[in-house]
Amino acid sequence: MLSGLLRLVAAVILLQTLYFKFMGQPESIYIFSKVGMEPWGRIGSGVAELLASILLLVPATIVIGAFLAAGIMVGALAAHLFILGIEVRGDGGQLFVYALVVLIASIVLLFVHFQQLISFKKRFLKSH
Repeated sequence: MLSGLLRLVAAVILLQTLYFKFMGQPESIYIFSKVGMEPWGRIGSGVAELLASILLLVPATIVIGAFLAAGIMVGALAAHLFILGIEVRGDGGQLFVYALVVLIASIVLLFVHFQQLISFKKRFLKSH
């Protein structure tokens, strides 16, 4: 139950931002211009977040989705802390909090699905 809730929360947060990224909403353009990654960073991060969401929702790929989501959120949080600030254009820190929630959910999922992580590691090492 915990896993399902965390996967759903992380995926919903990631998916709800896609409209802003893919439709070129002013908030997204501002953020990615400020970090020097407009438009390719905006579109690329949207594609990565879509992929992470799908992987999180498919039981066989939870840990891959969690790793991807965690990596994306580390980048987002770093951008907030070092470039954007916690509050962006009067959002009260909402985007920062969303990134933090997704990061924490992803880390917890990696622990909860540790066996799946080990299984992927064994399969990867066996094939190389």
